[in-house]
Amino acid sequence: MESIKPKDFRSVKNFPGTTGNDLDVVLHRFAKIQDINSLLLAALLFLLAYLLNLGNITNAALLFTFFILDWIMLWSLPRAGLSYGPPKPPLVILALGRIILNFIPAPWNWVAQMVGAMLVIYGFWVEPHFIRFGVQKLSSPKIKSSRPIRILHLADLHVERITYREKQLNRMVEQLKPDLILFSGDILNLSYLKDDLAWRSAREIMEKWKAPYGTYLVTGSPAVDLEENFPKIIEGLPITWLNDQTAEVDIEGTRLQIIGLTCTHKPFEDAPRLEKIISPQNGSFSILLHHSPDLAPDAALHQIDLHLAGHTHGGQVRLPWYGAIVTGSLYGKQFEAGRYHLDQTTLYVSRGIGLEGAGAPRVRFLCPPEITLWELSGSDQ
Repeated sequence: MESIKPKDFRSVKNFPGTTGNDLDVVLHRFAKIQDINSLLLAALLFLLAYLLNLGNITNAALLFTFFILDWIMLWSLPRAGLSYGPPKPPLVILALGRIILNFIPAPWNWVAQMVGAMLVIYGFWVEPHFIRFGVQKLSSPKIKSSRPIRILHLADLHVERITYREKQLNRMVEQLKPDLILFSGDILNLSYLKDDLAWRSAREIMEKWKAPYGTYLVTGSPAVDLEENFPKIIEGLPITWLNDQTAEVDIEGTRLQIIGLTCTHKPFEDAPRLEKIISPQNGSFSILLHHSPDLAPDAALHQIDLHLAGHTHGGQVRLPWYGAIVTGSLYGKQFEAGRYHLDQTTLYVSRGIGLEGAGAPRVRFLCPPEITLWELSGSDQ
C-alpha cells in the first residue's frame, strides 16, 4: 500500500477537464484545420512530399499516396458508422509521423510506412470499437453478504452516435446482470455537446442500464457534462444522479454508502465538499464516485473503501513500457489507469468507453475501452 498526501494545486492556472484549459484550447483550435479547403490541403501535402524527397517524383508520389490513404481511412470512419470526428486534424498528425519515417534510409522507409499504415488502421478501426471486460475482486469485513456483491463500473461514455461499441456495451451490461451500476461521468463527446441526435443516442443507451439495486451516476468534467445540459439529458431515465449526495444501499445485509461528488477538477474545492457529505460509516462499505482520480489522496484521508474514477481514458494512446503519453491528471502518470492502493483506499481509474472529441484523433492504441465488474466479498469468503 502507498501513502500519498494530497498536493496543494491552488497555484495551478489551467485545470484538466475544464473549459479553456490548455488541452481544451488546443483541441478546439486544432479542429479548425477541418475548415481548410480539401483541394488546397491535398496540394500542400503533395508539395510537402515533393520537397521532402528533393524533387524525386517517384518517392514523392509514394509518400503522397500514404497521405491520401490515411485521408481515405479517416474519411471512411463515419461512413462505416464507427466514429464521427473530423478527418483533417488527425490527418495532419499522421502526416507528421509519416514525415519522420520518410527520413529512414530506403528501402526501409517504405517498409516503415507500410507498418505505420497497419498500425493506423488498427488504432482507428479496430481497438476503439471492442470493449474489454475485466473483473476486480475486493474483500472487506464490512461485506456481510453470503455471496460476492457485483458492482459494474462504467466511465466516459462520450457518445457521438450509437455505434457497434455502444451496442456491445449494452449487450454486456444485460448479460452481466450486476447488482448495482455506477457511472463516473462524461456522457457526450466534446464535439456533440449541443447535438440533438447525440442527446437522443445517449438517452437510448442509458435507459437500458438496469440493475436490481439501482443505477447511480455523477457528472464528469465541467467541459463535457455541461451544467445546462446534464439534468435534461438524464431527465426521466431510471438513473439516480448523486450531486454532492450520498445514497445508502442494503444488499443482503451489507450496507453500501455511495458518495457521489460533482467534479470540478480542483481538489482544493472538491475535498471540502467531500468532507461535508460523508456520513458516519457505521460499518458501511463506502464507495466514492468521483470523475477524476486526483481526489484519491483526499479519499484516503477519509478511509473511503473504494474510489471509482475515469477521466484519463488511460491516455487513449499508450507506448510499450511507458504507458500513457497524456493523462489529463494533476498527478501526471501517478494515477493514469488501473488499480491503486492508497492506505485503506482502493482507487480504480477506468480507461473508459468512448473517445476524446473536438480535433482529437478518434484513436486508441494499447489502451482498449473497458468496463469493470467489481466483486465485493467478506474477508472470510
